Amino acid sequence: MNYPKIIVISGSIRSGSINTRLAGTITRELSLVDCEVTRLSLEDYPLPIYNGDMEAAEGVPENAIKLAKLFATHDGAYFVCPEYNGSLTPLMKNTIDWISRVSAEKTDGVPAFRGKLAAIGAASPGGMGGMSMLYHLREILVRLGMLVISEQVALGNSATAFDELDNVKDERTAQFLKQSCQSLVNKASNLR
Repeated sequence: MNYPKIIVISGSIRSGSINTRLAGTITRELSLVDCEVTRLSLEDYPLPIYNGDMEAAEGVPENAIKLAKLFATHDGAYFVCPEYNGSLTPLMKNTIDWISRVSAEKTDGVPAFRGKLAAIGAASPGGMGGMSMLYHLREILVRLGMLVISEQVALGNSATAFDELDNVKDERTAQFLKQSCQSLVNKASNLR
């Protein structure tokens, strides 16, 4: 069977990032359902801060084109990101901005974001689990034409949220995580 392809991406490259840990847990959960999973590290795709003058003079950076091509070959993405001052990280925003600048002709006519499915999640040391960031990330992805599913993960009190095997300890949050993964894959399968 031809399973949907899902990318998992973390908006943090910091050593020991709890959001990257959450992305790993999501990747493992997705591997248990009927899909092909690709885990990305933005550390492998460094990009300069977006600058329209730089784009006009030099074009879109090669790493943005590589990421756009990768997104174009997948049916959906699971975005996991820390909350910085109530919003998403500069790393995640900059990456999304650069990918959005890649023309469809460089991705064989398939858009990187438009018409694709997305799930979103966050982990935070506070009790709210990154809820403010999730709102901002959802708005950005919707503006770019992604279909963001309603199921999302907001993992609060992240310092103690995982067991030694990186399972989410809180049963309710673990169920949200599982449901979001299953929903993303089911909806991606239906849209294929």
